[in-house]
Amino acid sequence: MQPRLTITNFLLNIQKKLFPILEEEIGPLSEKQQKLIKILEMIRIEAFVKINRGYRGRPEDDRQSIARAFVARSVYNISETKELRERILSDKSLRQICGWDSKNEVPSESTFSRAFNEFSMSKLPQRVHKALIERDLSNQLIGHISRDSTAIEVREKPHKSTRKSKKKKSKNRRGRPRKGEIREKELSRLEKQRDMSLDEMLEELPKHCDIGNKIDSKGYKRSWTGYKFHIDASDGDIPISCLLTSASVHDSQVAIPLAEMTNEKITNLYDIMDSAYDSPIIREHSKSLNHVPIIDINPRRNKTLKSDLRAEAKRLNILNIKKPEALRYNERNSVERVNARLKDEFGGRIVRVRGPAKVVAHLMFGILALTADQMFRLVT
Repeated sequence: MQPRLTITNFLLNIQKKLFPILEEEIGPLSEKQQKLIKILEMIRIEAFVKINRGYRGRPEDDRQSIARAFVARSVYNISETKELRERILSDKSLRQICGWDSKNEVPSESTFSRAFNEFSMSKLPQRVHKALIERDLSNQLIGHISRDSTAIEVREKPHKSTRKSKKKKSKNRRGRPRKGEIREKELSRLEKQRDMSLDEMLEELPKHCDIGNKIDSKGYKRSWTGYKFHIDASDGDIPISCLLTSASVHDSQVAIPLAEMTNEKITNLYDIMDSAYDSPIIREHSKSLNHVPIIDINPRRNKTLKSDLRAEAKRLNILNIKKPEALRYNERNSVERVNARLKDEFGGRIVRVRGPAKVVAHLMFGILALTADQMFRLVT
């Protein structure tokens, strides 16, 4: 059965069978509550949570209900754990959807925080998201994968720069090389990634909090303290793979590991990227995966080629002819829409946790809810 038909039947069963039963037990369901129920039934996050039923020590609170509550936090766009707990205590329907029958069963704020730390260390939302993508999209042929990053601002002190204190001493003398002297050129991170495995690439990428700089669409320079969240999105605005790095990491340094992560989950034809990814190494890697790279030209790298392409585009516009590559490049808007929805609707704009492990877990809970919701949108 095709995934689209499977999701459609799944929705019909929820609307015709599950919603009437729940409304009899907990009362009328709001539109937001129906949306949350559909997402929770789609991802089944409780199946990935380990339950400790041992006899030693104090028994743990139900981690399955807490995991469902963190998904609800993303759906309701709640920033802080304290606000989430207060919402659960005051909303009977939401409390029962998460799995608690009474207020006395809802754990304390500190228990929520400990559980979130456990989920972060075990990479719970990442594992659930990967399983969801492989279950519903691994057997499909995806046309386009759009790659981009977005700034993540946090309330965290930036990591102190170690360029001065831990700068590697060069074996060579300062100044021009002597006659006949051959100096080895240090490889860039992108060049090193050619011979590295995926785990090695992910381990080598910086993930601490620091200061990032970028030029926005209006040409103004913008700085922020925090991280960068890199996303591969498919046709239909579905996020496939995500990575968190330091804010200062250039987008091009994440292209190859992100492509490898996506290639393990799905099969696609085109890789679409903006001018930040304009590198022969990235193009070569995309072709090695049997993909067609469509990457915008970086004017700082080749000003002559960029001007020639603009002149050619003007001539084609006069003739009312559009190049196929230009039409396919427009599909890159899908990853921009994913970035916007993550920040506006699923808690990506306000991050109140600290440390890369917790920050990526917070964002991935939002990505998990966004993915399920976008799949429902495609069939309705």
